[in-house]
Parts: sequence; C-alpha cells; structure tokens
Amino acid sequence: MAKELIIGDVRHELANTRRILERLPEEQLDWRPHAKSMTLGGLTTHLINLLNWQVAILERPDFDLATVPRRREALTRTADVLAEFDANAAKLEQLLAASDQQSLGEEWTLRSGDRLIMSQPRALALRTVGISHMVHHRAQLGVYLRLLDLPVPGFYGPSADEQVQ
Repeated sequence: MAKELIIGDVRHELANTRRILERLPEEQLDWRPHAKSMTLGGLTTHLINLLNWQVAILERPDFDLATVPRRREALTRTADVLAEFDANAAKLEQLLAASDQQSLGEEWTLRSGDRLIMSQPRALALRTVGISHMVHHRAQLGVYLRLLDLPVPGFYGPSADEQVQ
C-alpha cells in the first residue's frame, strides 16, 4: 500500500467527478428517471456528501450512521455543488497528504448504532466506502445525463460524446 498510489488514485477520481458535476443542468436538478430513483439534485448531493465520508475515514477511527441524518436536502444550484465539492476535495487532499503508512493501515469501523457494518484498514475503507462508492454514483449520474440527452464526459478514455468523427 503505497501512499503515493492512494493519493494519485484519489486525485484522478476527484478530477473525473468534478468534470461530470460541471455539466449539471441546473434547471433539471429536480428531474428523476423513475419514481424510485433519486432526483438529479439528490443524486448529486449524495455524491458530494460521499466526500464527507472520505474525510471522516481519515479523521476518525469510526463512523456511526445513526448519528447523521439519513438524507440531506438536495442542493439546488450547480455553483453550490461545485463549491462544496471543491472545499471537501481540498480538505480530503490535505488529510491524505498529512497521513502516513501507519495511519492508513489502522482499523476504521463503520457502524449504525450498536450494529457493526464493517471494520477494515483505513486505506481499504477509503477505496471501498469512499472512492468506489463515489465512482458508482458518478456512473449513475452519467446515465441521468444520457437520459436527458446531455453530453457525458469520458473518465478512462473518450465517451461517445467525445469521439472524433
């Protein structure tokens, strides 16, 4: 587990996430593809909130879901989304820069009250609970944009919208 690899991975995924957030259609943040789906603004807000989880992984030895609200109010302005994302991303990068191999290897626990959900080394929790979770919801956001017939950025190469004809 090389710290430099973790930092590079986080920076890459944060940059990709910001690229899709820049494309949010503010006038459609209340749109949802299905009655059981989150609104575009709700999904975006959840994606932003996942950065708070990543910060918590680096700041604390555990996180108790019973101590935080189930859902927060959806952000309604793209500028607010980007401002919160940028602030949280900067804090995450500072915490990562200040971390060391020992702290990244320490156990981190996710619980809901007395119920243990998982306990794993901090670096692994950052990857699974933080980064992979963010990438999952970023992909959902890409589907939302596609359904709205808006261009979707490529993350690991060009998207169909970025293909050279």
